[in-house]
Amino acid sequence: MGKVILVTGPASSGKSEWAENLALQSQKNVVYVATALQDPTDSEWQQRIQQHQLRRPPNWVILEVPTTLSITLANLKPDVCILVDSLGTWVANFLEKEDADWEQTVENFLETVELVAADMIFVAEETGWGVVPAYPIGRKFRDRLGTLVRKLGVISADVYLVTGGHALNLSTLGTPVIPIHNS
Repeated sequence: MGKVILVTGPASSGKSEWAENLALQSQKNVVYVATALQDPTDSEWQQRIQQHQLRRPPNWVILEVPTTLSITLANLKPDVCILVDSLGTWVANFLEKEDADWEQTVENFLETVELVAADMIFVAEETGWGVVPAYPIGRKFRDRLGTLVRKLGVISADVYLVTGGHALNLSTLGTPVIPIHNS
């Protein structure tokens, strides 16, 4: 398994920029995996995507992968640094999936992450710091993303929390939460 880094935090906190800096620091060829679905009818969404595009160095390989993330990761060369931005968008692309299908998708993803030899940096949003969403789809998104981030954090070498434009390495500051299993 390559080195896995998780960068998480609230919206507009600087997490993507921090992840991009970590990718540059790797001094490897960077493969940027964008999980957003393009929507030409949503000008605000397109503007957000364009802001991300303008920040990227021109020599980075860009892959648009809204759903086939595991397959894409498994097929990349081991000598690159893979930056996936973002897991929240990836989760949103699967909200219509039944819970059992989603759980299988997550299991496949985590197994793939553990098998990939390349270094990987994942960007993920923190959504559960506020009010419980009033609608079932919002609760489903929050719970699915939160669970995915927690599971990925367990197998990550470094977990960064980025908020207020500052990055904290939770791997050095914190203690992993180990789930208690009832037998």
